[in-house]
Amino acid sequence: MAYAQIRGGLMGAVRWGRAGLRYAADLALPPRCPSCGVIVGGDRQLCLSCWQALDFLDGPACGRCSMPLVQGAQMMSGADGVMCGACLADPPAFHGAPAAVAYGPVARRLALRLKYGRRVGDAQLMAQYMARRLRDVAGDVGAEASLLLIPVPLHRWRLWRRGYNQSALIAQHMARISGASWDAHALVRHKATPSLQGKRKRERQAIVTGVFSLSDHGARHIRGRHVVLIDDVHASGATLRACARILQRGGAAKISAITWARVVPDAIMTSNIFDFAAWDSDMGSEGL
Repeated sequence: MAYAQIRGGLMGAVRWGRAGLRYAADLALPPRCPSCGVIVGGDRQLCLSCWQALDFLDGPACGRCSMPLVQGAQMMSGADGVMCGACLADPPAFHGAPAAVAYGPVARRLALRLKYGRRVGDAQLMAQYMARRLRDVAGDVGAEASLLLIPVPLHRWRLWRRGYNQSALIAQHMARISGASWDAHALVRHKATPSLQGKRKRERQAIVTGVFSLSDHGARHIRGRHVVLIDDVHASGATLRACARILQRGGAAKISAITWARVVPDAIMTSNIFDFAAWDSDMGSEGL
């Protein structure tokens, strides 16, 4: 009894000590919004202004590629429900590719800071929003734990220069949040590719053809599983389509994809000067 009381007292002291250290740290280095830098109430939190600037993609969407359906868009009913004209003409190997938010100024800033600014902690923030979309692809409540999350891989030279794969960091956090399993080594990018910037659809498809393959371990791991590809930005979709084809040939029972930000027609009509077709997982210069 005395031992339990002493142990309980020590644990309480440790908790109070940690709380005191956190309070002192917050006074010296207060948590800031990952997007704009203003002081916020806790770590990995967006300020109200930046949060309100995000365009969450939770409305009607194509049943195959999850592109938000805009008024007047070409769409018809197919095996996956209402589908956009692009998927009816050339369906991807994945079924469902929802994104957390539309690609806009705040979403872009977070993606670039994670990818090129070494703000690896931002992967946790993105994963919190992306994990909510796992239920959409899993189909049933609680089925998220049966999913296998596979990040889009980097070529070894790019991984060596950057020091990390941002998609793998996001997948790791999503797995922890949802209870799903994840595998950073199932897919291999064995060929370095040039930027997709300014390329037409057929050119982008040609660039990523033959770039990916399954590792021996991955071939065993994906067979019969519902695999969810994880990436930061979904622009042209060429990279996700190429990865999905490899997984389909390898025996995955079903393939889906989840990304942080999706380029949608409304985003393309903004005054942003960047070519959105370039902002895929193969996007531009490492110096950005």
